[in-house]
Amino acid sequence: MLTLTNAARAQARTCGSTSFPAAAPVAANAQLAQSAQGHAADMAARNYFSHTSQDGRTMAQRITATGYVWRTIGENIAAGQTTPEAVVSGWLKSEGHCRNIMNASFTELGVGYAAGGSYGHYWVQDFGRR
Repeated sequence: MLTLTNAARAQARTCGSTSFPAAAPVAANAQLAQSAQGHAADMAARNYFSHTSQDGRTMAQRITATGYVWRTIGENIAAGQTTPEAVVSGWLKSEGHCRNIMNASFTELGVGYAAGGSYGHYWVQDFGRR
């Protein structure tokens, strides 16, 4: 997922009506990965699909709870796709998700994946910048 995301960022692209230049690659971050994996696993185990956890926690609260001190963050979630390639391809066709991928303000990325629930596969990208 990190490789696919960085390959997408390496090319200028249009997300909706906004053109983005190529962006620098994002680096893997263990705290963002902890947040992303926790959210993917929670969605799969509790059979829901939302940026807000069923206990009411937001993306910002989940990321902050890992100890990641951030200036800016973003999150992409997906469900049902069976491969990382299908997920990233779908996100690039969606304006908001594409904007997160191409956002040059983000310098780090954590990825989560879990199997289960009614969708079968849950994916989370948590982007950040310290």
